[in-house]
Amino acid sequence: MEKKTLLAVIIACLMLLAGTSSIEAGGSDKKSQYDVPVASLSFVVLKDYNGKPVRNAGVVMHSVGKHDKQDRGGLELKTDAEGKASFDGVPYGKLRVQVLAPGFQTFGEDYEVNQPTMEITIKLKRPEGQYSIYENQQNDKKDDKKTPAPNPNAKPQ
Repeated sequence: MEKKTLLAVIIACLMLLAGTSSIEAGGSDKKSQYDVPVASLSFVVLKDYNGKPVRNAGVVMHSVGKHDKQDRGGLELKTDAEGKASFDGVPYGKLRVQVLAPGFQTFGEDYEVNQPTMEITIKLKRPEGQYSIYENQQNDKKDDKKTPAPNPNAKPQ
């Protein structure tokens, strides 16, 4: 009995697959609501200060949904020795691109994918110096008089 049930399920699956392929082969000009045009994207990641390629940079792509919120999931590519990476099959619409590489500032920007092929050039900058409130800064005036530290054991006056 179990063999007959399994055989019936397999036949039903094959018929379903054959039915969908014959519908697709029928050549209907209409697109379903799920058919979205797709693009081929290529990225070139360069150093901002000298224009040389950045090898092994991570290019992360996320589709952007309603209210400019990043959709779940995503795809990460790695650049080759020439700083290039590419991907075919990116659906049209808003795409958030982030590029990460050691020794460089993280890059992030949204792009509108609306052409069959797009080439995006990204120039990474070096990290900038950080400002700290705890260190003497370059433009601070230095006091010649040193004020003594308050005595924690002193009695209030």
